[in-house]
Amino acid sequence: MSERDSDIDEVLEMLRDSNEPVPVPLELPDEDRLVEIEEELLLPIPREMRSFLMEASDVVYGSIEPVTAADPYSHTYLPEVTAVAWEQGVPRYLMPLCEVNGAYYCVEQDGEVVFWRDGELTDETWPSVWHWVRDVWLES
Repeated sequence: MSERDSDIDEVLEMLRDSNEPVPVPLELPDEDRLVEIEEELLLPIPREMRSFLMEASDVVYGSIEPVTAADPYSHTYLPEVTAVAWEQGVPRYLMPLCEVNGAYYCVEQDGEVVFWRDGELTDETWPSVWHWVRDVWLES
């Protein structure tokens, strides 16, 4: 196992330990659902975002709600969040990871997470979805 994989496992474990019980737990998507979403968005889901969606998008924690991919009726459903983000001006090559007060954390195709606010990208970036989970979501 590479150092990177153990870092991901560590962040995933911290996230799982922080998971808050909710009346209707979220579900994790399967690979087929992610392929359907990619076809709907006409955009590939970046590799680390794909792993996040399949391994951790059922976690409920803190004050922010990252996108989910299992329930099309959820307000955090990736295609819906993406449609709204793109409508508000987020560049179409970016895939929203999380909406916070009209601003968006988005994933570049290379996996880097960027922050879009007030109509433009800011200087805030994270090397990967898992860095964002650790530094932003788990701190919310």
